[in-house]
Amino acid sequence: MINKTIPLSVPNLSLEILENVKETIETGWVSTGGRFIQEFENKMAKYVGMERAIACQSGTAGLHLALKVLGVEHDDEVIVPTLTFIAAVNPIKYMGAEPVFMDCDDSLNMDMDKLEEFLEYECEFVGGQVINKKSKKVIKAIIVVHVFGNPANMERLMKIKLKYNLKVLEDATEALGSFYLEGEYVNRHCGTIGDIGVYSFNANKIITTGGGGMVVSNQLELLEEIAFLSSQAKTDPLYFVHDNVGYNYRMTNIQAAFGTDQIDRLEHFIETKEKNYNLYKEAIENIEGLTILPFRADTRANYWFYSIIIDKEKYGVDRDRLLKTLNECNIQTRPLWGLIHKQKPYLNNQGYKIDKAYYYEQNLLNIPCSSNLISEDIKIVIKELKKFTVEMMRGN
Repeated sequence: MINKTIPLSVPNLSLEILENVKETIETGWVSTGGRFIQEFENKMAKYVGMERAIACQSGTAGLHLALKVLGVEHDDEVIVPTLTFIAAVNPIKYMGAEPVFMDCDDSLNMDMDKLEEFLEYECEFVGGQVINKKSKKVIKAIIVVHVFGNPANMERLMKIKLKYNLKVLEDATEALGSFYLEGEYVNRHCGTIGDIGVYSFNANKIITTGGGGMVVSNQLELLEEIAFLSSQAKTDPLYFVHDNVGYNYRMTNIQAAFGTDQIDRLEHFIETKEKNYNLYKEAIENIEGLTILPFRADTRANYWFYSIIIDKEKYGVDRDRLLKTLNECNIQTRPLWGLIHKQKPYLNNQGYKIDKAYYYEQNLLNIPCSSNLISEDIKIVIKELKKFTVEMMRGN
């Protein structure tokens, strides 16, 4: 066991944030009003190249609001990946709608071949709407997740969107800072291409406000509606007139005080994470039975999470044995999420030709990747990974 804990993914905070926090305390603006909220929104919009951004309580809240303003209704269906964190799917249930699960490709993102095949052969396009032949329900939207900061194939997806008149909601909660280097969307950030994009600032994300999220869109009327709904739908805030059911989904000023500092450090964080990824990659290429998943070469990814694949036959132990051993010696690692179509609330929902996702669920391991991870820590992780080879196991 090593004499320190190497965490999986923790915040990279500076004490300079304290000046912002001190101001919120001195002014009393610690809740859902105050200058830092608008400042953070403006900085986010500028960073991702959008005209406006709306801060909210969490990435999940942002996804919920996005589905509502995109017109998803009770008994509609929304196509989602099964390989994702469950927060990408639960908001569909909040709306009284149902998910239809898609498989992943080798980038861990939604398989666009299977998506198009499903829409062509398992659905009907009637009166401008996609009807699921099996359920007879209207499919309104697709939620695409940029898994671990690796950009999904948005060029392909947007062609599918236009062909089938579907809404596209980008879950970019893991992908702040990732953008495209080639193709139709060159220099466009993840989250800025579909109808609406959502980001998260949870403590394990590349920048953090402790909690919180942000919503962006090229359709400013949608953002106006999101801002309205997120603050209890006050039509007249002076006389407390509410013409709709709203939500308490606004970000607090004290959270935004963190965000305005964190976003200024984002490019440095990405630079460090890319450097550390390459250190891992160089070493893992020489360990028989281990592969580190690549990021798309035609993108500038944010390198949020590092994933390794374990080939038990070549490496000598399986993923679960490696997971247990590393955590026992204070190297925090985690498996992939349990596939969502296998979770109890979704056992009766439709999945389409899910196959590859099972492989990654069983063989993938996430290893330490914080933006304040130092090279000495990486060397420790690599040393532990090298202990499990076929030769070592035979020697025992």
